[in-house]
Amino acid sequence: MDFAIAAALVVLLFALLASGLWIGLALMAVAWLGMELFASRPVGDAMAVTIWGSSASWTLTALPLFIWMGEILFRTRLSEDMFRGLAPWLQRIPGRLLHTNIVGCTLFAAVSGSSAATCATIGKMTLPELERRGYPDTMAIGTLAGAGTLGLLIPPSIIMIVYGVTAEVSITRLFIAGVIPGLLVAALFMGYTVLWSLRHPGRIPPPDPPMPLADRLRASRHLIPTALLIALVLGAIYTGIATATEAAAIGVVGALILSAAQGSLNRDTFVASLMGATRLYCMIALILAGASFLTLAMGYIGLPRHLAEAIGALGLTPFWLLFCLMAFYIVLGCFLDGISMVVLTMGVIFPTILKAGIDPIWFGIFIVLVVEMAQITPPVGFNLFVLQGMTGRQIPWLARIAWPMFALLVLAVGLIYFFPGLVTWLPGRM
Repeated sequence: MDFAIAAALVVLLFALLASGLWIGLALMAVAWLGMELFASRPVGDAMAVTIWGSSASWTLTALPLFIWMGEILFRTRLSEDMFRGLAPWLQRIPGRLLHTNIVGCTLFAAVSGSSAATCATIGKMTLPELERRGYPDTMAIGTLAGAGTLGLLIPPSIIMIVYGVTAEVSITRLFIAGVIPGLLVAALFMGYTVLWSLRHPGRIPPPDPPMPLADRLRASRHLIPTALLIALVLGAIYTGIATATEAAAIGVVGALILSAAQGSLNRDTFVASLMGATRLYCMIALILAGASFLTLAMGYIGLPRHLAEAIGALGLTPFWLLFCLMAFYIVLGCFLDGISMVVLTMGVIFPTILKAGIDPIWFGIFIVLVVEMAQITPPVGFNLFVLQGMTGRQIPWLARIAWPMFALLVLAVGLIYFFPGLVTWLPGRM
């Protein structure tokens, strides 16, 4: 009976989503109906208390601040300066300027919590330049599609904040845990680019004329604003001077100062950044509120407990449990965005994870990596949508050239499973 109820609610949810109803409202509608039919608690009272509680969380205040910081930086000359600072140092590496996508996204991810913002900001700067210099579109766009996902893994990360709030896990420890895996994924992307370039040397344009060391060092001064902002935000968190929320506020102030120093801060850009952050956060907050209400409804119906017991009865080892969850999230990522995936499933999945003895901090990084895969899987891959708008290419073509990056993310999941210290060592040093 419980599984029949669950199946009916899932079918109803997907029917509402397919109808075009906003995700947050669809979640609330399913939760309302489930509680009305299968629970004894008054629905209105439960809905009001849950939505207010999820919206008034102090921890969640870091989310709009990090979004606003990213929106401010999106409107500065940061990406252009980043390219000018990086390009002279990458000319002698196989693949040459293709690595600007990966290194640029890695750096920008450390001052932005959004995958789409990272992909769009770096792409607007690198793609025209790479095309002008004759680099192949498949690698230029493919590496950008993969590297853009680093915006979710390298802190500060919006998805980590969402996971930390829904799973009640320390966001600061999650941020710290994401550093080594983020650099690992960036290294995998760069390694693949090197190997591809060695196999196809004729498709890589010749290097620019050698630049003296003094000129390269002079060009590197353009990286100073980015480095200072990264040090300001992440240093405040890692040293314990500030919480994630306080560091987000510091980041906003730093981004405003950087924008003003570059001459790109005026009334129009300030209002545009504020409104862009407000719209994005309101969408996320509505989804979180609906997911909190749905989680409460499922709790009263008893679905999480029964599902956890059913999975536990299967006797799956942690490896096979995580393998099944990875396959489940990859399929789910074909239809939902990353935030919706996390808030929709965490109420059911998290008790099972705890029962299996899996570290919740480690599982948070696992979830982020799997959500990164969803960013480049059709038909609902946010990075693919961003790249489609920038390049005019069709989604199937974009998904095909992003496939190697998807495979490397699967490899990264395998590496953190067999070497969990990649995730847990740095937070354990706190």
